Amino acid sequence: MPEHNATSEWTLDYPPFFAWFEYALSHIAKYFDPQMLVVENLNYASRATIFFQRLSVILTDTLFIYAVHECCRCIKEKRAAKDILEKPAFILAVLLLWNFGLLIVDHIHFQYNGFLFGLMLLSVARLCQKRYLEGALLFAVLLHFKHIYIYVAPAYGIYLLRSYCFTANNADGSVKWRSFSFLHVTLLGLIVCLVSALSLGPFLVLGQLPQVISRLFPFKRGLCHAYWAPNFWALYNAMDKALTILGLKCNFLDGTKIPKASMTGGLVQEFQHTVLPSVTPLATLICTFIAILPSVFCLWFKPQGPRGFVQCLVLCALSSFMFGWHVHEKAILLAILPLSLLSIQRAKDAGIYLILATTGHFSLFPLLFTPPELPIKILLMLLFTVYSFSSLKSLFR
Repeated sequence: MPEHNATSEWTLDYPPFFAWFEYALSHIAKYFDPQMLVVENLNYASRATIFFQRLSVILTDTLFIYAVHECCRCIKEKRAAKDILEKPAFILAVLLLWNFGLLIVDHIHFQYNGFLFGLMLLSVARLCQKRYLEGALLFAVLLHFKHIYIYVAPAYGIYLLRSYCFTANNADGSVKWRSFSFLHVTLLGLIVCLVSALSLGPFLVLGQLPQVISRLFPFKRGLCHAYWAPNFWALYNAMDKALTILGLKCNFLDGTKIPKASMTGGLVQEFQHTVLPSVTPLATLICTFIAILPSVFCLWFKPQGPRGFVQCLVLCALSSFMFGWHVHEKAILLAILPLSLLSIQRAKDAGIYLILATTGHFSLFPLLFTPPELPIKILLMLLFTVYSFSSLKSLFR
């Protein structure tokens, strides 16, 4: 057998834990339709296959439902008078469980983001409950299910160091360096190392770790995803195209030397800009780092407890979405879902949530491109948007 399989151009570009998850599903899938497990059956889609895929998404969403329950419980426990917070908790549950973006990405477009976001929200809930080791373990496991969550890893790292490894007994919340806990740092390090060893260890032993890394970070796929996530690089590409057209009309550019490859041609690839400087992965990394720096700085030096952590998490997700390399349009959900937790606490955050959710969800429309799906996605988004505006308006009169 070859060391790796390249039957399809759409390779398994998720970390090993997700491969084990699919391996477990395959033992059930064979009872529905064994042909779906044949690697060479590209684009195979029988009724039994579709039924199994939809059913598996629904069943794994139970983890997401449990995580939402824990997040709502954190909201209720913030006050002694729980009856006052029954309405915010209910609104939060609906905003998360009925999230338009997650609904179409998983249940129409078909993916398994529900249980992955369930892991993330559950880890956030555990950190809010000061169960730091559980939260760290859940997030470490999540990273080895889908590495896109590395976008928010700085928020987790800084918050765990600040809240778990240091104790701030001062009235102003400043860090007391002498209260550093070496034991707590060791425990966090052990969690990260053990989870990573369990995930990547076998590939390291077999000498296949470079192959895994190359699939997890396929830089040759180009700066932008096929649908152009609405971020800074989409504006950059649009500006390059506009300058190219202008240059051709003014005879500043030679049309025979301009490549005809498109950045939206389905299977994405590397693309050189015509007028503006071409962007490298390192450049996107630097831009992302600069963008997240203020939020992690505030999380360390001006801590606001769990609320500050969630704010930093949202800002890290948005920064990575705006400046990251080859960003998928559905990555906006990484900011919208945790922002739901903040939207029910302050009117200002509710306003930000409504703007981001409306524009972010609209940007997911290209995922559903067939004519029968058009009225479905418009109706679902209208229903969710109307509920979001009306419920948050009733909460913050």
